[in-house]
Amino acid sequence: MDTVREAFTEAAEAFVSAVADLTTDDWDLPGLGEWSVRDLVGHTSRALSTAAACLDRPTAGVQIPDAAAYYATAASAVDPRDVADRGRAAGVALGADPVATVTDLAARSVARVAAAPHGLTVTTVVGGMRFEDYLQTRVLELTVHGLDLLVATGQQPQLPDRPLRLTLHLLAELALRAGTGSDVALSLAGRRGLPPGFSVL
Repeated sequence: MDTVREAFTEAAEAFVSAVADLTTDDWDLPGLGEWSVRDLVGHTSRALSTAAACLDRPTAGVQIPDAAAYYATAASAVDPRDVADRGRAAGVALGADPVATVTDLAARSVARVAAAPHGLTVTTVVGGMRFEDYLQTRVLELTVHGLDLLVATGQQPQLPDRPLRLTLHLLAELALRAGTGSDVALSLAGRRGLPPGFSVL
């Protein structure tokens, strides 16, 4: 199994573990922005379902050259209100036993990703991509929102090194392309902080 697929597997397993540790009272807590914890879990679970679903949409063309370009394109092509609405709908779709729903979804998605042929090109919401590149975006989503979930519910915000490493590399590339690489480097080196609300996504 290659590094990206291993990272996806580990990120999925960590997400399932975080969801399994939620109590009954956690689901209605504030999650992220306008989302409740249930909405946040629903949105994050879409990183699992979309990773598997794109395998049913092979294509010959590559319009999006890499994972960083996916985010740059999505920023202008995807309405944030639609993202928020899909997150809430996904939260509702988790049903009466959200832990079981997420666990089953993760198992099926990880199995499909592991079995997917190498060199596949798939259709995403912003255009054709190499599957391995698209999968990097799914790892980032599981990792960042997995941390959001841990923080929102008072759990220790710690995830496995492999998905964290991939996510940090991708976030650094996004910062470079946005022209904020120096700001991020200075912050990581402890020279100065980043302004409130700073994001490379």
